Amino acid sequence: MAGRITPAEGRYAGKAASERRDERRRRFREAGLELFGTTTGYRGTRLGDLCKAAGLSSRQFYEEYRTLEDLLADLHLHVNDVAGKAVAEVLPSVAHLTVPELLPAVVHAYVKGACADLRHARIAYVEVVGVSPRMDRQRLERRAVWIEMINRLAEEAATRGEIPPGNYRITAAAIIGAVNGLMHDWVVGWVDATLNEIADELAQMVLGRYKIAG
Repeated sequence: MAGRITPAEGRYAGKAASERRDERRRRFREAGLELFGTTTGYRGTRLGDLCKAAGLSSRQFYEEYRTLEDLLADLHLHVNDVAGKAVAEVLPSVAHLTVPELLPAVVHAYVKGACADLRHARIAYVEVVGVSPRMDRQRLERRAVWIEMINRLAEEAATRGEIPPGNYRITAAAIIGAVNGLMHDWVVGWVDATLNEIADELAQMVLGRYKIAG
């Protein structure tokens, strides 16, 4: 039965158990990012392929994860965190700007954070779709985080009188849905555009919804 095995405690080869575990997880994540995020994809990856790419054994895999889906879920959270960090880093430098100036900067930061590494984009927008109810819940939970952030920015702008009052939570949900749809189509090659063109289009869409001239 697949299940997580408790690794031995103590030091081995000069490394503590926690250090060895961190190293294993890093190598499995790197292998998963490469295999899940390329043409192989999550559904085309077998445990043996992953372990070979990581240079580790299946026994070591089960010390960290129960299933390949656990690794996919781990990577999905990671790539979302990378995009979130990109937005968080730009916010202090644009907080003083008006909405027409702030929103494009935030959109460009998000797109760059989410998609500069195409493997991240593939995992976030393609590989996790339709995998399982558990992954669907995780996707929705992460979408809720982005919806809340966009809604908060809109409510603050409305309070300052920069945009008309309204129910911007619905708007935020619509924006996130559009982002996911567009990025999915871009990753699989149905949309021929650069990342800057994608970000510009999304920024104009957002500005238009908030009735702001770009």
